[in-house]
Amino acid sequence: MEQFLKDIFTGQYYNEKSFFLIAGPCVVESEELVMEVAEKVSGICKNLGIPYIFKASYRKANRTSASSFTGIGDDNALAIVKKTGQKFGLPTTSDIHAHDEAAPAAEYIDILQIPAFLCRQTDLLLAAADTGKIVNVKKGQFLSGPAMKFAVEKIRNAGNNKIILTERGTTFGYQDLVVDYRNITWMKEQGVPVVMDCTHSLQQPNQTTGVTGGNPQLIGTIAKAAIATGADGLFIETHPNPAVAKSDGANMLKLDLLEDLLKQLLKVREAVV
Repeated sequence: MEQFLKDIFTGQYYNEKSFFLIAGPCVVESEELVMEVAEKVSGICKNLGIPYIFKASYRKANRTSASSFTGIGDDNALAIVKKTGQKFGLPTTSDIHAHDEAAPAAEYIDILQIPAFLCRQTDLLLAAADTGKIVNVKKGQFLSGPAMKFAVEKIRNAGNNKIILTERGTTFGYQDLVVDYRNITWMKEQGVPVVMDCTHSLQQPNQTTGVTGGNPQLIGTIAKAAIATGADGLFIETHPNPAVAKSDGANMLKLDLLEDLLKQLLKVREAVV
């Protein structure tokens, strides 16, 4: 595991033999929801010895329909994410969408996440690198794993070696994604931790309804295969009631199902380490 991850998990039941988890609701809907999810997931992870990073987007900039929910206000949402991390002793992450968002967001969160569609935006990557924070770059749905070396080079050349890469599926036709698990091995060749996004990789985008679809019943399948092929971490968006979630409800894991899934994944990890 990279040293910067050891540092960020200091004091948080760090277990090098386990995978780490990035999880939370897709977007900050309310402080009550965020706190509910963080409390439940942090308790589960503490009991199982899984290092945990809390995730919630402070704003959703990439929506199919102009009428879709985008957030409760940047400053308000970022403050809630920071408060959540402090309350439960968790590192936090959220995505940024433009270079001028990097520095302000870095005042609130520990890890800056670069959305998959923006993984080639040089000014965005450099601005994130310049904050000195960990930068998690999601692989574009249109890129191969080996092509992500250029994103890594941009960040490293800016003087920041704290990099995570995340696999989140590859575009397959107009309205589906597939996961090529070779990308986990290829991206690990960059000498960085690699995460599998188990929920966004099951999206069915570009639906004519204006709402992205998904296949959440396959989250366990994606997660188990990722652990078996060497993923260092898993990204799982979760919600107490995905049916009423304001973003990505169609591909999120119901919160009550998380603990059993993580127990299964620990068994897979034990078998392959």
